[in-house]
Amino acid sequence: MSAYGSFPGARPRRLRTTPTLRRMVAETRLHPADLILPAFVREGVGEPVPIQAMPGVVQHSRDTLRKAAVEAVEAGVSGIMLFGVPEESKKDALGTAGTDPDGILQVAIRDVRAEVGDDLVVMSDLCLDEYTDHGHCGVLDAEGRVDNDATLERYAEMAQVQADAGVHVVGPSGMMDGQVGVVREALDTIGKEDVAILAYTAKYASAFYGPFREAVGSSLRGDRKTYQQDSANVRESMRELALDLDEGADIVMVKPAGPYLDILAKVADAVDVPVAAYQISGEYAMIEAAAERGWIDRDKAVLESLTGIRRAGARMILTYWATEAARWLRAG
Repeated sequence: MSAYGSFPGARPRRLRTTPTLRRMVAETRLHPADLILPAFVREGVGEPVPIQAMPGVVQHSRDTLRKAAVEAVEAGVSGIMLFGVPEESKKDALGTAGTDPDGILQVAIRDVRAEVGDDLVVMSDLCLDEYTDHGHCGVLDAEGRVDNDATLERYAEMAQVQADAGVHVVGPSGMMDGQVGVVREALDTIGKEDVAILAYTAKYASAFYGPFREAVGSSLRGDRKTYQQDSANVRESMRELALDLDEGADIVMVKPAGPYLDILAKVADAVDVPVAAYQISGEYAMIEAAAERGWIDRDKAVLESLTGIRRAGARMILTYWATEAARWLRAG
Protein backbone atom coordinates (compact mmCIF):
# COMPACT_ATOMS: atom_id res chain seq x y z
CA MET A 1 0.00 0.00 0.00
CA SER A 2 1.19 3.49 -0.79
CA ALA A 3 2.37 5.62 2.09
CA TYR A 4 -0.39 8.00 1.05
CA GLY A 5 -3.02 5.27 0.91
CA SER A 6 -4.71 6.34 4.11
CA PHE A 7 -4.55 10.03 3.19
CA PRO A 8 -6.26 10.25 -0.22
CA GLY A 9 -6.41 14.04 -0.17
CA ALA A 10 -2.68 14.59 0.43
CA ARG A 11 -1.42 14.65 -3.15
CA PRO A 12 0.40 17.94 -3.91
CA ARG A 13 1.74 16.44 -7.13
CA ARG A 14 -1.76 16.48 -8.63
CA LEU A 15 -1.30 20.19 -9.27
CA ARG A 16 1.97 19.63 -11.17
CA THR A 17 0.84 17.17 -13.82
CA THR A 18 0.68 19.47 -16.87
CA PRO A 19 2.31 22.76 -17.90
CA THR A 20 -1.08 24.46 -18.07
CA LEU A 21 -2.06 23.28 -14.60
CA ARG A 22 1.26 24.41 -13.16
CA ARG A 23 0.80 27.80 -14.78
CA MET A 24 -2.73 28.10 -13.43
CA VAL A 25 -1.70 27.57 -9.79
CA ALA A 26 1.57 29.51 -9.95
CA GLU A 27 1.91 31.80 -6.95
CA THR A 28 4.38 34.17 -8.60
CA ARG A 29 3.96 35.63 -12.06
CA LEU A 30 6.61 37.50 -13.96
CA HIS A 31 5.34 40.11 -16.42
CA PRO A 32 7.15 42.33 -18.94
CA ALA A 33 5.92 45.38 -17.03
CA ASP A 34 7.97 44.24 -14.02
CA LEU A 35 11.22 44.75 -15.93
CA ILE A 36 13.56 47.74 -16.27
CA LEU A 37 16.48 47.82 -18.70
CA PRO A 38 19.78 49.31 -17.49
CA ALA A 39 21.59 50.87 -20.46
CA PHE A 40 24.99 52.50 -20.93
CA VAL A 41 25.58 55.33 -23.38
CA ARG A 42 29.12 56.33 -24.26
CA GLU A 43 30.18 59.76 -25.35
CA GLY A 44 31.91 60.20 -28.71
CA VAL A 45 31.22 56.83 -30.32
CA GLY A 46 29.37 56.19 -33.57
CA GLU A 47 28.91 52.46 -33.03
CA PRO A 48 28.10 50.41 -29.93
CA VAL A 49 31.12 49.15 -27.98
CA PRO A 50 30.84 45.55 -26.68
CA ILE A 51 31.45 44.99 -22.98
CA GLN A 52 33.74 41.98 -22.80
CA ALA A 53 32.70 40.91 -19.30
CA MET A 54 28.99 41.12 -20.20
CA PRO A 55 28.42 39.25 -23.48
CA GLY A 56 25.49 40.75 -25.36
CA VAL A 57 25.61 44.09 -23.50
CA VAL A 58 27.16 47.20 -25.06
CA GLN A 59 28.04 50.78 -24.42
CA HIS A 60 25.54 52.40 -26.74
CA SER A 61 26.02 55.23 -29.14
CA ARG A 62 23.28 57.84 -29.01
CA ASP A 63 21.62 56.31 -32.07
CA THR A 64 21.68 52.73 -30.80
CA LEU A 65 20.40 53.86 -27.40
CA ARG A 66 17.33 55.33 -29.06
CA LYS A 67 16.82 52.05 -30.92
CA ALA A 68 17.17 50.06 -27.69
CA ALA A 69 14.56 52.27 -26.05
CA VAL A 70 12.10 51.64 -28.88
CA GLU A 71 12.72 47.89 -28.67
CA ALA A 72 12.10 47.96 -24.93
CA VAL A 73 8.77 49.71 -25.46
CA GLU A 74 7.74 47.21 -28.11
CA ALA A 75 8.59 44.32 -25.78
CA GLY A 76 6.46 45.77 -22.97
CA VAL A 77 9.31 46.76 -20.65
CA SER A 78 8.31 49.51 -18.22
CA GLY A 79 11.51 51.49 -17.77
CA ILE A 80 15.07 52.19 -18.76
CA MET A 81 17.84 53.17 -16.33
CA LEU A 82 20.50 55.28 -18.04
CA PHE A 83 24.20 55.40 -17.19
CA GLY A 84 26.50 57.88 -18.89
CA VAL A 85 30.07 57.04 -19.92
CA PRO A 86 31.94 60.31 -20.56
CA GLU A 87 35.15 60.76 -22.48
CA GLU A 88 38.12 60.05 -20.24
CA SER A 89 39.46 63.57 -20.70
CA LYS A 90 36.31 65.03 -19.15
CA LYS A 91 36.70 63.26 -15.80
CA ASP A 92 37.86 65.39 -12.88
CA ALA A 93 37.91 65.40 -9.09
CA LEU A 94 34.39 66.84 -8.79
CA GLY A 95 32.74 64.87 -11.59
CA THR A 96 31.65 68.06 -13.33
CA ALA A 97 30.66 66.20 -16.51
CA GLY A 98 27.84 64.72 -14.44
CA THR A 99 26.29 68.13 -13.85
CA ASP A 100 26.97 69.61 -17.28
CA PRO A 101 23.58 70.20 -18.97
CA ASP A 102 25.23 68.98 -22.16
CA GLY A 103 26.95 66.01 -20.49
CA ILE A 104 26.38 62.59 -22.01
CA LEU A 105 23.77 61.46 -19.48
CA GLN A 106 21.65 64.58 -19.85
CA VAL A 107 21.91 64.33 -23.65
CA ALA A 108 20.86 60.68 -23.46
CA ILE A 109 17.84 61.51 -21.31
CA ARG A 110 16.69 64.08 -23.87
CA ASP A 111 17.31 61.63 -26.72
CA VAL A 112 15.24 58.86 -25.15
CA ARG A 113 12.40 61.17 -24.14
CA ALA A 114 12.30 62.58 -27.67
CA GLU A 115 12.18 59.05 -29.09
CA VAL A 116 9.62 57.35 -26.84
CA GLY A 117 8.02 60.14 -24.80
CA ASP A 118 6.15 58.72 -21.83
CA ASP A 119 5.90 55.20 -23.29
CA LEU A 120 8.95 54.23 -21.24
CA VAL A 121 9.77 55.42 -17.74
CA VAL A 122 13.12 57.15 -18.19
CA MET A 123 15.33 56.76 -15.13
CA SER A 124 18.82 58.11 -14.50
CA ASP A 125 21.69 57.03 -12.32
CA LEU A 126 22.40 59.89 -9.93
CA CYS A 127 25.98 59.33 -8.88
CA LEU A 128 29.42 60.78 -9.57
CA ASP A 129 31.52 57.64 -9.97
CA GLU A 130 31.35 57.57 -13.76
CA TYR A 131 32.55 61.18 -13.93
CA THR A 132 35.31 61.41 -11.30
CA ASP A 133 38.95 60.77 -12.09
CA HIS A 134 39.28 58.86 -8.82
CA GLY A 135 36.23 56.68 -9.47
CA HIS A 136 34.51 57.25 -6.15
CA CYS A 137 30.85 58.16 -5.81
CA GLY A 138 31.53 61.54 -4.26
CA VAL A 139 33.88 64.41 -3.56
CA LEU A 140 37.06 63.53 -1.69
CA ASP A 141 38.44 65.48 1.27
CA ALA A 142 42.09 66.36 1.87
CA GLU A 143 42.74 62.88 3.26
CA GLY A 144 41.20 61.09 0.32
CA ARG A 145 37.97 60.13 2.06
CA VAL A 146 34.53 60.70 0.57
CA ASP A 147 33.09 63.89 2.03
CA ASN A 148 29.42 63.17 2.64
CA ASP A 149 28.09 66.74 2.79
CA ALA A 150 30.18 68.10 -0.07
CA THR A 151 28.95 65.17 -2.14
CA LEU A 152 25.32 65.96 -1.32
CA GLU A 153 25.76 69.42 -2.81
CA ARG A 154 26.89 67.81 -6.05
CA TYR A 155 23.96 65.37 -5.98
CA ALA A 156 21.50 68.23 -5.61
CA GLU A 157 22.89 69.91 -8.71
CA MET A 158 22.97 66.62 -10.58
CA ALA A 159 19.30 65.95 -9.77
CA GLN A 160 18.32 69.33 -11.13
CA VAL A 161 20.10 68.97 -14.47
CA GLN A 162 18.69 65.49 -14.93
CA ALA A 163 15.20 66.75 -14.18
CA ASP A 164 15.63 69.65 -16.60
CA ALA A 165 16.64 67.11 -19.25
CA GLY A 166 13.29 65.36 -18.80
CA VAL A 167 13.92 62.34 -16.59
CA HIS A 168 10.90 60.73 -14.93
CA VAL A 169 12.78 59.09 -12.05
CA VAL A 170 16.19 59.79 -10.51
CA GLY A 171 18.16 57.04 -8.80
CA PRO A 172 20.59 58.37 -6.17
CA SER A 173 22.97 55.44 -5.82
CA GLY A 174 26.00 56.76 -3.95
CA MET A 175 24.87 55.70 -0.45
CA MET A 176 25.57 59.09 1.12
CA ASP A 177 23.73 59.81 4.36
CA GLY A 178 20.80 62.13 3.68
CA GLN A 179 20.94 61.84 -0.11
CA VAL A 180 17.23 61.24 -0.65
CA GLY A 181 16.18 64.28 1.38
CA VAL A 182 18.68 66.56 -0.35
CA VAL A 183 17.64 65.35 -3.80
CA ARG A 184 13.93 65.77 -2.96
CA GLU A 185 14.49 69.33 -1.79
CA ALA A 186 16.59 70.16 -4.85
CA LEU A 187 13.90 68.87 -7.21
CA ASP A 188 11.08 70.65 -5.42
CA THR A 189 13.03 73.91 -5.39
CA ILE A 190 13.00 74.07 -9.20
CA GLY A 191 9.37 72.99 -9.54
CA LYS A 192 10.10 69.34 -10.39
CA GLU A 193 7.80 67.86 -7.76
CA ASP A 194 6.64 65.19 -10.21
CA VAL A 195 10.10 63.68 -10.66
CA ALA A 196 10.17 60.55 -8.50
CA ILE A 197 13.07 59.16 -6.47
CA LEU A 198 14.17 55.54 -6.72
CA ALA A 199 16.32 55.20 -3.61
CA TYR A 200 19.23 52.77 -3.64
CA THR A 201 18.31 51.89 -0.09
CA ALA A 202 20.29 48.71 0.51
CA LYS A 203 23.32 48.83 -1.77
CA TYR A 204 25.96 46.41 -0.65
CA ALA A 205 29.71 46.48 -1.27
CA SER A 206 29.77 43.45 -3.53
CA ALA A 207 32.27 41.37 -5.50
CA PHE A 208 29.59 41.02 -8.17
CA TYR A 209 30.01 44.58 -9.48
CA GLY A 210 33.17 43.69 -11.40
CA PRO A 211 31.76 43.69 -14.95
CA PHE A 212 29.94 46.96 -14.29
CA ARG A 213 33.28 48.68 -13.71
CA GLU A 214 34.19 47.85 -17.31
CA ALA A 215 30.76 48.93 -18.53
CA VAL A 216 31.13 52.46 -17.16
CA GLY A 217 34.88 52.79 -17.70
CA SER A 218 35.45 53.17 -13.95
CA SER A 219 38.64 54.83 -12.72
CA LEU A 220 38.24 53.36 -9.22
CA ARG A 221 41.23 52.10 -7.29
CA GLY A 222 40.44 50.44 -4.01
CA ASP A 223 36.86 49.88 -2.89
CA ARG A 224 33.71 51.62 -1.63
CA LYS A 225 33.33 49.84 1.69
CA THR A 226 33.29 53.08 3.68
CA TYR A 227 29.93 54.05 2.20
CA GLN A 228 28.33 50.96 0.68
CA GLN A 229 26.86 48.42 3.08
CA ASP A 230 28.66 45.47 4.63
CA SER A 231 27.41 42.14 3.24
CA ALA A 232 27.30 40.71 6.78
CA ASN A 233 24.62 43.13 7.96
CA VAL A 234 20.82 42.99 7.90
CA ARG A 235 19.60 45.50 10.50
CA GLU A 236 21.66 48.20 8.83
CA SER A 237 19.47 47.88 5.74
CA MET A 238 16.35 48.42 7.80
CA ARG A 239 17.85 51.60 9.28
CA GLU A 240 18.66 52.83 5.78
CA LEU A 241 15.12 51.96 4.72
CA ALA A 242 13.56 53.99 7.53
CA LEU A 243 15.73 56.99 6.70
CA ASP A 244 14.99 56.88 2.96
CA LEU A 245 11.25 56.65 3.53
CA ASP A 246 11.33 59.50 6.03
CA GLU A 247 13.22 61.64 3.50
CA GLY A 248 10.68 61.04 0.74
CA ALA A 249 11.72 58.00 -1.32
CA ASP A 250 9.01 56.96 -3.77
CA ILE A 251 10.55 53.56 -4.57
CA VAL A 252 13.18 51.66 -2.59
CA MET A 253 15.71 49.21 -3.99
CA VAL A 254 17.97 46.37 -2.95
CA LYS A 255 21.20 45.86 -4.90
CA PRO A 256 22.52 43.26 -5.72
CA ALA A 257 19.44 41.11 -6.03
CA GLY A 258 20.37 37.41 -6.10
CA PRO A 259 22.83 37.25 -3.17
CA TYR A 260 20.53 39.44 -1.04
CA LEU A 261 17.09 37.89 -1.47
CA ASP A 262 16.74 37.72 2.31
CA ILE A 263 17.20 41.49 2.50
CA LEU A 264 14.78 42.00 -0.36
CA ALA A 265 12.13 39.92 1.38
CA LYS A 266 12.52 41.84 4.66
CA VAL A 267 12.29 45.19 2.89
CA ALA A 268 9.25 44.12 0.87
CA ASP A 269 7.47 42.92 4.02
CA ALA A 270 8.18 46.19 5.82
CA VAL A 271 6.95 48.83 3.37
CA ASP A 272 3.94 49.96 1.40
CA VAL A 273 5.91 51.66 -1.38
CA PRO A 274 7.08 49.83 -4.52
CA VAL A 275 10.24 47.76 -4.06
CA ALA A 276 12.83 47.28 -6.79
CA ALA A 277 15.82 44.96 -7.07
CA TYR A 278 18.82 45.21 -9.36
CA GLN A 279 20.13 42.00 -10.91
CA ILE A 280 23.64 43.26 -11.36
CA SER A 281 26.44 42.71 -13.84
CA GLY A 282 28.10 39.84 -12.00
CA GLU A 283 24.82 37.94 -11.75
CA TYR A 284 24.35 38.42 -15.48
CA ALA A 285 27.93 37.40 -16.29
CA MET A 286 27.78 34.18 -14.26
CA ILE A 287 24.72 32.88 -16.08
CA GLU A 288 26.06 33.91 -19.48
CA ALA A 289 29.44 32.28 -18.79
CA ALA A 290 27.93 29.03 -17.55
CA ALA A 291 25.55 28.91 -20.49
CA GLU A 292 28.36 29.56 -22.95
CA ARG A 293 30.12 26.47 -21.62
CA GLY A 294 26.97 24.40 -21.91
CA TRP A 295 26.69 23.89 -18.18
CA ILE A 296 23.17 25.33 -17.83
CA ASP A 297 20.18 26.12 -20.02
CA ARG A 298 20.57 29.88 -20.47
CA ASP A 299 16.97 30.90 -21.11
CA LYS A 300 15.53 28.78 -18.32
CA ALA A 301 18.17 30.02 -15.89
CA VAL A 302 17.42 33.64 -16.77
CA LEU A 303 13.70 33.26 -16.15
CA GLU A 304 14.24 31.23 -12.98
CA SER A 305 16.55 33.89 -11.56
CA LEU A 306 14.07 36.66 -12.35
CA THR A 307 11.18 34.69 -10.90
CA GLY A 308 13.15 34.18 -7.69
CA ILE A 309 13.71 37.92 -7.37
CA ARG A 310 10.03 38.57 -8.02
CA ARG A 311 9.00 35.89 -5.52
CA ALA A 312 11.18 37.47 -2.84
CA GLY A 313 9.12 40.65 -3.11
CA ALA A 314 10.43 42.86 -5.90
CA ARG A 315 7.69 44.68 -7.78
CA MET A 316 10.21 45.75 -10.42
CA ILE A 317 13.51 44.25 -11.51
CA LEU A 318 16.41 45.98 -13.19
CA THR A 319 18.01 43.37 -15.44
CA TYR A 320 20.19 43.41 -18.53
CA TRP A 321 17.90 40.73 -19.97
CA ALA A 322 14.83 42.97 -19.66
CA THR A 323 13.94 43.29 -23.35
CA GLU A 324 14.79 39.71 -24.20
CA ALA A 325 12.95 38.26 -21.21
CA ALA A 326 9.93 40.46 -21.89
CA ARG A 327 9.71 39.05 -25.41
CA TRP A 328 9.77 35.52 -24.06
CA LEU A 329 7.04 36.32 -21.56
CA ARG A 330 4.82 37.92 -24.19
CA ALA A 331 5.29 34.92 -26.46
CA GLY A 332 3.89 32.73 -23.70
